[in-house]
This record gives sequence, structure tokens and C-alpha cells, in this order.
Amino acid sequence: MSRIKAILSAVLVTVLWSSSWVLIKIGLQNQIPPLTFAGVRYFLAFICLLPLILLNKRYFEQVKSLKPKDWVNFAILGILFNFITQGAQFVSLGYLNAANLGLIINLTPVIVTGFSFLANSEKPSKLQTVALLIAIAGVMIYFYPFDFPEAHYYGIIAAVVCLLANSAGALKGRTVNRDATVSALVITTISMGFGSVLLLSTGIIAEPDISLTATDIYIILWLAVVNTSFAFTLWNKTLKVLTAVESSVINGLMLPQIALLAYFFLDESLTGLQIFALVVVISGVLLVQIAPKITGRKRN
Repeated sequence: MSRIKAILSAVLVTVLWSSSWVLIKIGLQNQIPPLTFAGVRYFLAFICLLPLILLNKRYFEQVKSLKPKDWVNFAILGILFNFITQGAQFVSLGYLNAANLGLIINLTPVIVTGFSFLANSEKPSKLQTVALLIAIAGVMIYFYPFDFPEAHYYGIIAAVVCLLANSAGALKGRTVNRDATVSALVITTISMGFGSVLLLSTGIIAEPDISLTATDIYIILWLAVVNTSFAFTLWNKTLKVLTAVESSVINGLMLPQIALLAYFFLDESLTGLQIFALVVVISGVLLVQIAPKITGRKRN
């Protein structure tokens, strides 16, 4: 894959992932139970990815070579990334606007930096500290004057759970991928299998009454096949060509994309101050990620 093709492919993936938020909101408005919704999406995505592993001799041999500790690590990754993160995201979107949740989840690199500091006792650089303060200031400006409807607090709690689990998953995923002797596709498929089965089982138990329309089924299938199976596979391919900084910059496009798509398809409008705050948060988060490159420090 050429660099230009990798960049365009990565941008396409961010557009697909951003559109997921709109489709999830539409599904939730159609009264699809959130945990079952998320569980079906990721279980179907797992089913789509599974043949790529089983029918490819190289990947299948990698699976056969896995040790018990590998399975445990993949299970933990699936629980963090798919079960907790996605479950909390779907629940939160039932209460919050897409842009509000997107802003909170966009703070993942900030939380990852904080977790890394606590785990490794490595102080953030001065530039990273400034970037952290910029990102936090942006969030404060966005949500000012902090006067929310009561129901929104449930969404915020779910969003914070999603943020923390996503951050922990990012750290765990970094460690697993760094130490693993198998491909990213194998790791993604197996971890998604663990997380999606647990998520779907929880949804079936907690939300027994479910009725899907044809539109709901189309949304779930699109999210599972295109926005998850296809998009994750394509993103992993771009990671072989693009640097971590380039991927971070492209991934940072999701927040404005979510806000823009939500404006056109969900009638979720933003004030001028909120738009300014989004720019501030994006700038701070991006600076957190590229600061080690600028200062010459390695990231864990």
C-alpha cells in the first residue's frame, strides 16, 4: 500500500467510524436496547472476521501457537475494549448528544498519558503538561455553565466509564501488540470474540424484550460488516505504512466529523463557543500525542 493510499484509506476509516455514532443514535431512537445493540454489532463483526483467521493457513497456525497467557491477555483486552467500552458508549449515546460523548472519548490520549505516568513514574514533558491543561480547559469551556438535565448525568457517568475503559484498553492493547508474536488481525478477532460474547450475553439477560424493524437490521448489519470488520481490517493495514503520529493526526479528524454528521443527520447544533472549545480540545489532545516526537522522548 502506497503512502497516499494509506492516508486516504485511514481517512475513509475515520469517516466510517464517525458515521457509526449517527447510526447508533438512530438505532437507539428506534428503541433498540443499547447493550443488545452493541453486542449484536460486535458479535456479527467477530463472525465476519473469523473466516479470515480460520481459512488463512498462516493466521490459523498463529492461533494454534498461542499460549494460555496469550488467551488471558486477549480476553482482558476484549473485556476492556468491547464489553465495557462499547457497552458504556451505547448506553451513553442514549442520553448524550454524539458530539458531547465524542468530546469526552477524545480525551483518551490524555488519560492514557496519565495512566502511563502512574504506572511507570515517568513525568510528562513540559509540552505534554501544557497540552493536558489545554485539553482540560477546552472541555471546561465546552460544558460551561455545567447545567445539565438530570438524565444527562447518567450519560456522563457512562461516558466516563467508557473513557476510562478505552484508555485502559489502549494501554493493554499497546502491551499485547508489542509483545505478541501473532498478527494484529488475530489479536483483534480473538479479543472481539471474548468481548462481544460477554456483551451480547449481558444484553440478552438485561434486555429480554427486543423488537427489530427492517431499518434496525440494516443499521446493525452495516455497523458490523462495514464500520467494524472492514474498517478495522483496513485501519490495521494503514498502520503498516503510516507513523504513529500520522495515524494520531488522522484519528483526530473523528471529533469534528462526528459533530458535523450529527448536525446534518441528527439536528444536533453547536454554539460558537462549543465549536471553539472543540478546536481547543483537539489541539490539546493532538499536542499530547505528538509532544514526545517533538521533544525526542519515546512513548511507551
